[in-house]
Amino acid sequence: MPEIAVLDINGQEVEKMNLSDAVFGIEPNVSVMHDLVKNYLANQRQGTQSALTRSEVSGGGKKPWRQKGTGRARQGSTRAPQWTHGGIAFAPKPRCYRYTVNRKVRRLAMKSAFSSKVRDNEMIVLDSLSMDEYKTKKIAAMLKAVGSEKKALIVLSENDKKVIASAGNIPGVKTALVNTLNVYDILNADKFIVVKDAVAKIEEVYA
Repeated sequence: MPEIAVLDINGQEVEKMNLSDAVFGIEPNVSVMHDLVKNYLANQRQGTQSALTRSEVSGGGKKPWRQKGTGRARQGSTRAPQWTHGGIAFAPKPRCYRYTVNRKVRRLAMKSAFSSKVRDNEMIVLDSLSMDEYKTKKIAAMLKAVGSEKKALIVLSENDKKVIASAGNIPGVKTALVNTLNVYDILNADKFIVVKDAVAKIEEVYA
């Protein structure tokens, strides 16, 4: 059973806590995590790209020259793809890139991501994180105290507008609730910072 230190916002250890083996102690499945990252990025695509085919560009009604006798290659239209101002061959059109992944695969990928952060010592547990006012300096000081000065993902147990807004001003820092977590954000962060109450919720959902 993995054991991790619980820190306060000043970076001081206040206690130790045991993490669930079923969620934070499995052997990470790299292949499944890769599949979920691809799925997340595909689902973010707008799919609004569009170009004109030869049937959609203007002009090209007349055959440029007669079929035979000129010594040049036969041409039927000045709007074929090889001509300047011609249409695009296999032009991209608006489409949806979304696809779904099986629930069991998603759960395995999430548990693999959690476990990889624990194994690599990139998970930090805070005893609590709350604010009386909107103050980016307080979040920045907390991140520095716990040794997270690069990309960080802060996971809260409940929606706290002051924490979310204050953290949102810091480049590379993202906040999430337990029910909005995804594999991409977890793996993309250099430090995975979780409030103690949120750890219990994660174990409740994924155990």
